[in-house]
Amino acid sequence: MNTSANAHESTDHMRFHRPHFHLASPFGNDWFARWAEGFARFFGTPFFLISQTMIVLIWIVANATGTVGFDVYPFILLNLAFSLQAAYAAPLILLAQTRQAERDKVHSEADAAHREQLATANLKQLELAAQTNAQIFDLLRQNTALTELTQQLSARIERLTVEVHQRVLGAGVHEKKTSDGV
Repeated sequence: MNTSANAHESTDHMRFHRPHFHLASPFGNDWFARWAEGFARFFGTPFFLISQTMIVLIWIVANATGTVGFDVYPFILLNLAFSLQAAYAAPLILLAQTRQAERDKVHSEADAAHREQLATANLKQLELAAQTNAQIFDLLRQNTALTELTQQLSARIERLTVEVHQRVLGAGVHEKKTSDGV
């Protein structure tokens, strides 16, 4: 088991997403795709909204007051500009949403694979912990049996020591009685 490869794998948080990096750009990777994505992103910025509002206000004020007369009330040219903008913005935004949904699905699947791997690793760890606990329980049982055996042997040694001591003392008294002439 290569521990350096396992250590790298455990720290590579993008390993499940790496196969899907080709989906990073929602419009592809050529110049048009990058421009289209930037354009679609620009539509949602505060700068675009404020700029568009200012241009429309200036357009209306300039044409309504007669400062310029290229688009008089009811501002048909302004409506045409908005229609043209919407005609290009809507497909770009829908394309971006579709590709984002594809990326989200792929990343969700990668996250699910990662969660599955974590669950499998967790189960293996739990099994290992159960085995370790069983081994520890068995060792404790063996230790208890050895402790009981040691206690029994110690008690037997103590009884034998007392018995030997009594016999030695009894033999010593018997020899003393015979040597005294009793």
